[in-house]
Amino acid sequence: MSSRAPRIEFAVGAFLLLALASLLVLALASTNGKFGFGGDHYEITARFTNLGPLRANAPVKIGGVAIGHVSGITLDPVKLDSVVTLAIDDRYSDLPADTSAAILTSGLLGESYVGLQPGGDPEPLKEGDAIFLTQSSVDLIQMVGKYMFSGGPDNGGNAAGADEAPASDVPAYLQESDPASPTE
Repeated sequence: MSSRAPRIEFAVGAFLLLALASLLVLALASTNGKFGFGGDHYEITARFTNLGPLRANAPVKIGGVAIGHVSGITLDPVKLDSVVTLAIDDRYSDLPADTSAAILTSGLLGESYVGLQPGGDPEPLKEGDAIFLTQSSVDLIQMVGKYMFSGGPDNGGNAAGADEAPASDVPAYLQESDPASPTE
């Protein structure tokens, strides 16, 4: 029995080392090789009216290539817009100042990400700058609902569109005044 004990101890030790090595690999993979020392990115902001399922740490991409991540999402208490902070890698410090941002989805039900479209301005974005040209997220459920219940001519609705209500249903203060009538 004493001759088998060193083999078992060796096997248990090897298994333990393998488990520790796999935990180390998992830890490195979850941090994407970055250990929080920072300094290799700059932050810019963008305002959106609807974020959809966008979350912090979502990728920021140009042409499908990840160039950064969403580092924070806050609500502007005055304008009630969502302010998204984007951490862009320093390698991409020459993004034009007229770059536009849109919240996109990978596939039909995939993850949301911020897609950037560079403009032609020779002046680059700098730390703390804001992207002014933005496109909010498209709500897929709302879009399907509008399509299904649009009330088109084949569906029994009015031909002018489902969003128009009869004049009697619209409150007086929302009805347009007659453009032909003189104003005093």
